[in-house]
Amino acid sequence: MRILLIEDDAALARSIAALLRAGGNAVDHVATGEDALSVVAGEPYALVILDVGLPGIDGFTVLETLRRRGERVPVLMLTARDALDDRVRGLDLGADDYLRKPFEPEELEARVRALGRRRGGDPLPVLSVGTLTINRSTGDADIAGRALDLRRRERAVLEALATRAGRVVPRELLIGEVFGFDEPVGDNAIEVHVTRLRGKLAPDGPGIRTVRGVGYMLDAG
Repeated sequence: MRILLIEDDAALARSIAALLRAGGNAVDHVATGEDALSVVAGEPYALVILDVGLPGIDGFTVLETLRRRGERVPVLMLTARDALDDRVRGLDLGADDYLRKPFEPEELEARVRALGRRRGGDPLPVLSVGTLTINRSTGDADIAGRALDLRRRERAVLEALATRAGRVVPRELLIGEVFGFDEPVGDNAIEVHVTRLRGKLAPDGPGIRTVRGVGYMLDAG
């Protein structure tokens, strides 16, 4: 998934971003509510992780503005506050989930996965396409029991294709889900990952077709 992290604590932001990237996600980070409102308008995020206690425009105001603009992206709010009124306020404004600081990394990862599945309309943690099985909880993938050794971005590309199996996935959409806006993207970056995936899926896994000038499609099997 492509995730926007809105957190003004630089050390915490680095830790969260590293954790999520290790799980195969693309993560963009901004530190203020003003920057968040500007960035969300132009990017196809699958999830927003939003700190309540931001300087200037606080997290509640950011959330309220996003929902008023019609943004339906799932929002996970982070807060150091323990007051029930604050949690109720956030949920009433349109938050999808709440996580209180300090939190364990495993809980953050689990909540991110759950919100990602909810957005995709698929509540199941295991995704199957023909002989291919992807466990979205662990990041493991196999072909008929044969484990696939996938790099982080290969896994991200494969999951993006698998969730849309049988449909053409535009190259630009893949780039948006795999790379953050501060990460360099070579002209053939997606092609390199797709080529490697084809080799790893062969000979008994689903094929990846190239639709010239558009993108790629994973055979539905």
